[in-house]
Amino acid sequence: MGTIQVNNIRLFTNHGCLEEEAKIGSEYRVDVTVKADLKKSARTDNLVDTVDYVHINHIVKEEMAIRSELLEHVAQRILDRFFKELKMIRKATVSVAKINPPIGGNVSEVVIVLSKKR
Repeated sequence: MGTIQVNNIRLFTNHGCLEEEAKIGSEYRVDVTVKADLKKSARTDNLVDTVDYVHINHIVKEEMAIRSELLEHVAQRILDRFFKELKMIRKATVSVAKINPPIGGNVSEVVIVLSKKR
């Protein structure tokens, strides 16, 4: 078993419960960790034998572009697509961080972390 991490995917989009968040948007960071059997790809040096992190990034960007009120909903959609489209994945963890959330305090970010396994 091996681990692939795609860290600090930065996006600007419009998630949130507040009407202002839908209009003005906010900055987000997504971190992904997937576990898969990487023994074959370590031997063959072929992309088809591993989990393509370009595909991971593509899924994150597409799902983050779809507005949701809750970060949990976005993270779950990302996980669901990982398991639908990337058959080698055995376990995945997605963290979605809203940078400078509008919560009436000096908070740098809020983070939602969800995991799923096959």
